[in-house]
Amino acid sequence: MNNSIIQARNLSKVYGTGNGAEVVAIDNVSLEIQRGEYVAIMGASGSGKSTLMNILGCLDKPSSGSLLLDGAEVSQLDDEALARIRNQKIGFVFQSFNLLARTNALENVELPLIYSDRHDITKLAKDALLAVGLADRMHHQPGELSGGQQQRVAIARALVNDPEIIFADEPTGNLDTNSSLEIISLFSELNKSGRTIVLVTHEPDIAARAKRIIRIADGKIISDEVNPEFKKVSAEVGHENQ
Repeated sequence: MNNSIIQARNLSKVYGTGNGAEVVAIDNVSLEIQRGEYVAIMGASGSGKSTLMNILGCLDKPSSGSLLLDGAEVSQLDDEALARIRNQKIGFVFQSFNLLARTNALENVELPLIYSDRHDITKLAKDALLAVGLADRMHHQPGELSGGQQQRVAIARALVNDPEIIFADEPTGNLDTNSSLEIISLFSELNKSGRTIVLVTHEPDIAARAKRIIRIADGKIISDEVNPEFKKVSAEVGHENQ
């Protein structure tokens, strides 16, 4: 039985520059991600890692190639269909948090549910905030929260639709060391609970928390391997959390 939740075959993404030249951001990439995996995609700035994440997460379409999500071809779906898939199956966490400044934490987390047919959106949002340890901050606006707390709100917002996959693009990039450790530990807990995590980072210590590390350069995968440090790092995180 195939347990792949993501299957990418020969994905490429080419951008025009306006003067007739082309930039190849992703170049013939193939990979599979299994249900319940915790994968880090590593690369320097401009390597193509965020472009790859956007395609895998149905935020963007490839110029060529095939992308299967849960066994269904999605690479050529229209924007409306891709939006439905994102809303049903995928949660996103970004470096810049992307919270509405004049909206409190609870309302920010409710946003993905506003256009759904759910009638219990406030309860779902409260439960998501409770899951990330922010039950006592739900009526605070982003400006009243620390960077780590804002990222927890963003993670709660990603969780509120109960997605199968969470994509995180440099989620600790705007955080101090202690907040970064808290956030990355939270991703580890989410993975232990069964979520598939795909995390984009350029930081080796953040990638070290993943079970598998894919390295990308110039739009190509240059290595894809099980992280030999994973068990050691997991044990250290467990000790820290005791």
